[in-house]
Amino acid sequence: MSKSNYGKIAAGAVASIGLLHAQAAFAQQCIAPEDLTDAGIYAVPVIAEGFAASCTPYLESDGFFASRGGEFVAPYAAMQTESWPGTLRLFMSFATSGQEDGTASERSEMFRSLPPEALRPFVDAFLAQKIGEEIKPDDCAKIERAMELLAPLPPENFGGLLAFVLDVSKVRDPQVCDPDRP
Repeated sequence: MSKSNYGKIAAGAVASIGLLHAQAAFAQQCIAPEDLTDAGIYAVPVIAEGFAASCTPYLESDGFFASRGGEFVAPYAAMQTESWPGTLRLFMSFATSGQEDGTASERSEMFRSLPPEALRPFVDAFLAQKIGEEIKPDDCAKIERAMELLAPLPPENFGGLLAFVLDVSKVRDPQVCDPDRP
């Protein structure tokens, strides 16, 4: 796999958060940067699984993902449990907001009635499905390139970078809360 193949796990992670956003209107004023960081970290193993399922036939057998993908994903996977509370808060803000017809209220009640750990498989399946729908064969090399570029960063830096990029790029739906405000 050539070095020009790693540009998109960041985009994939950003896309996964964006996909969550596309599912419902945002109920709160802004996303806590810490929750976005947690969700970015949490999502990488799920994204990598969806990426592998969608892209393996289109990647070189000696490329980054084939040779070091597991090594790249391992620290993120090790932090999923730690990152789950912030991920859940972010997911709940999307899943329980939206339509004025009472659907959001019913969803909110249903989700809040479940123990947080019972929602993890649901969140994982939701992310995997959305990633699988969004990844196209032409994107595979770019995503692999992003993974390679992100590989040297600690997961916390990736999650923080994700929140920073969304904030400075003036993404407003959802908007990232000002990290300097209480």
